[in-house]
Amino acid sequence: MSTNLRLSSFSGVLLAAYFIPTWTLIAFRMMVSPIHSFYEQQNIAVAFFVSDYLHLAATGTVRAAWLLALGRLTAVAFFTIFLVFLSRPSLRRTGSADEALGIALAIGSLISFAGMMMASQVGETAARQLHATELLMLLGTAIVLLVERPAQQQADQNAARRNVARQDVANDVSGLEQPQLLNNG
Repeated sequence: MSTNLRLSSFSGVLLAAYFIPTWTLIAFRMMVSPIHSFYEQQNIAVAFFVSDYLHLAATGTVRAAWLLALGRLTAVAFFTIFLVFLSRPSLRRTGSADEALGIALAIGSLISFAGMMMASQVGETAARQLHATELLMLLGTAIVLLVERPAQQQADQNAARRNVARQDVANDVSGLEQPQLLNNG
């Protein structure tokens, strides 16, 4: 798998190794016990924001918890799709896994940014640091993904350069090797 692994793919694998188990566990806890798990460390900022600023009743808080769990599971699903695509060499060479990684990064960044802003509003410094760290990891990989060229395009450009170099060598024939026409007239 390491033969055609680009920097953004490697970074995406590391992010998937963190986000898939962590966010899956958080989301399943929120599905089983929405109110109790909504007030745990990783969700406390959203819970305080929902209760303090939105003034939702218990059913509204449960729905907000389930919506957050659904968003996290969606990001986890796209990270999983990215890993499946990356495991196939034909898809890895063409860079087809980048779309799934990009969607996972976008959804994860949105959730982490919203959590960070809500933590700032309610004054939860530990939750703000957690969400800011997650957001920086996601944004760092997104920047690398945007800056890095697709793998197939790089291979095509390298092959084109080699072909041009070969043609230049073939066209650069010295004077001794040029065919001479005999004028027997």
